[in-house]
Amino acid sequence: MQDLHLDYPLTVAVAGATGYAGGEALRILAAHPNFEVTCVAGHSSAGKRLGDFTPHIPQLSSLTIEDTTPEVLSGHDVVILALPHGASGALAAQLEDVRIVIDLGADHRLESAEAWQDFYGDGYCAPWTYALPELITGGDENFGFSYQRSHLSSAHRLAGPGCNVTAVTLAFQPALAAGLVNSQISAHAVVGYSGAGRKTGRVNLLASEALGNATAYSVAGSHRHIPEIQQNFAHAQGLDGQNYSAIQQYKLGFTPVLAPMSRGIMATVSAALSNKALEMSDEEIRSVYEKAYGNEFFIELLPPTVLPATADVIGSNAAHIQVAVDRRAGLLYGFSAIDNLNRGTAGQAIQSLNIALGLPEDAGLTKIGVAP
Repeated sequence: MQDLHLDYPLTVAVAGATGYAGGEALRILAAHPNFEVTCVAGHSSAGKRLGDFTPHIPQLSSLTIEDTTPEVLSGHDVVILALPHGASGALAAQLEDVRIVIDLGADHRLESAEAWQDFYGDGYCAPWTYALPELITGGDENFGFSYQRSHLSSAHRLAGPGCNVTAVTLAFQPALAAGLVNSQISAHAVVGYSGAGRKTGRVNLLASEALGNATAYSVAGSHRHIPEIQQNFAHAQGLDGQNYSAIQQYKLGFTPVLAPMSRGIMATVSAALSNKALEMSDEEIRSVYEKAYGNEFFIELLPPTVLPATADVIGSNAAHIQVAVDRRAGLLYGFSAIDNLNRGTAGQAIQSLNIALGLPEDAGLTKIGVAP
């Protein structure tokens, strides 16, 4: 139910406004009926017009970018932090007067301090409410599932998931929650270049390097999204995400590949069929995904012969999902396609913000892609 004690539209400040994630948040907020962007903040861009960086959002082009300080961000109803990991924690701690803060970076995602130390080093921050409404948080023998959505209601500090994490989690969590696969898991994600952020000085991100080229990165267990994916898999099976030993039981091989497209993630996840799944028909296995996602507005389980494609979800908060069984190899495959900036970052953050405020979950969002 909508919080009737608030005066809408609520004021929103976005830090990291000139980056890709911040820009996508602004694009969505500019058309949202319940929010008004009243502050945009940056660092090197401070003092410049927002329109110099986001001409595709004319409604907000006249705003002047302010410095990213607690004084600038305080006093707003909502603050969205679209900052690199390590930059949000100390800043967020000084925003006590802000009703809702959403961190799109990694600082508040991991529940295990050991996992953070292992992949990020020092500077661990306490976890916030995880902003993936469709995350499965347990199930029963009849494939009845519980979801993270119930924890988002009235939440005031939200941690946005990683984009690759979102794609891999949505592709495979029903299989894990239902006990259909073993814990040795292989995941590959074909990722658009915006996933690397809006950086200068990176030769490998130049068009001359990227066009006509696909290249793997952060391979062999080094990608920082791995412990977050493991944490989500643990939750799907009703386990404690704070227990680093428990989440490490998921032996995840994750290989991301940069592909010459601006947006999108196409994830392919596979694992060996469990004994339980080997006794089930392909239709029964598919029915698990149908039960998991049948009532989810933004998740589309595609017809059995249709595979997800990034072009179909660009510009939307949708996730297109498919499941397939390879009987010869004894493997179950989960596929997902998402827009990394929308569904993978800003879109689901605003979806979660809607839930926290009791607004319609789809307010300001669409599941209609831009294709071709």
